[in-house]
Amino acid sequence: VQLQASGGGLVQAGGSLRLSCAASGRTSSRYAMGWFRQAPGKGREFVAAISWSGGTTYYADSVKGRFTIPRDNAENTVYLQMNSLKPEDTAVYYCAAGSLRVGVLTPAYWGQGTQVTVSS
Repeated sequence: VQLQASGGGLVQAGGSLRLSCAASGRTSSRYAMGWFRQAPGKGREFVAAISWSGGTTYYADSVKGRFTIPRDNAENTVYLQMNSLKPEDTAVYYCAAGSLRVGVLTPAYWGQGTQVTVSS
């Protein structure tokens, strides 16, 4: 499975961005998908995940109520809709596909990162 992320950019605090992650290859497999992020000087952290069916979603506490993670299986694409962005959301965002167990996404595949910068 190959994952192609896009949609990052520079936005002012309070603004919105939508990231996209398109999957290709073994897309017939029923992978959960999600997003992680890595800020400068910090480790990679979980942001959000969604089951293959789309019926179950999980969010990090830091983004609950601001981010959503819809997916379109017909287009093999998952999105990260980010609203009310804060400077602390600045990071490289990575999409991932893998297994989802009790709210924990274990990636089997990673996309390349896309930079999100939120100015104050």
